[in-house]
Amino acid sequence: MLARAVAKYVRMSPRKARYVMAPLRRRTVAEVLGWLAATNRRAGKPLTKAIASAFANAKQRDPTLGEDQVVISRLTADGGPVWKRFRAAAFGRAMAIRKPTTHITVELDRKVEARKQKSEVRSQKVVAKKV
Repeated sequence: MLARAVAKYVRMSPRKARYVMAPLRRRTVAEVLGWLAATNRRAGKPLTKAIASAFANAKQRDPTLGEDQVVISRLTADGGPVWKRFRAAAFGRAMAIRKPTTHITVELDRKVEARKQKSEVRSQKVVAKKV
């Protein structure tokens, strides 16, 4: 892991954030930021901020890094606390309103290292199948 960033308490359900995250894993930061700028989903803005923050953290460690040299190695949307509200309903009842929050975690890795790790995992799977 080269760098990490966490965006906490994002006012969105984790399921909706994961929908946007699915095609972004294992791609370069430059590709992802371009894709997110063109997407029309609400999750795009907090994801862009989290990925840009993780890349800024990576640049702190190694100022020579470019956006095309870094890939997203891990991208998760975990559920945060749920805000609970109530709304008046007919016959004096109350209906619950749930406002979910999300914690978005981004981990970056160098492009070459990510490929090496993939090939190592594949070779371990092949060895495991032979045994």
